Amino acid sequence: MIKQVFRVLKMYCPTCPMRLEAIEDELPGIKRIKASYQKEQMIIEYDESQVTEAQIRQAVEAKGYGLEIKTA
Repeated sequence: MIKQVFRVLKMYCPTCPMRLEAIEDELPGIKRIKASYQKEQMIIEYDESQVTEAQIRQAVEAKGYGLEIKTA
């Protein structure tokens, strides 16, 4: 299980996190998604044997957002 923090680009309103959190139901292997409009980030816990970072990125981009790995 991997827990990763991503910076979300193009998040313009407080309802955007709900659209991103819906990915949890769309991709197998995602345990939890917590998105924050204020922090412009998304924390994802996922099983790397069932879903890849590339698949997550593709799902986020399909919803109209960009994604970067967030560094400290």
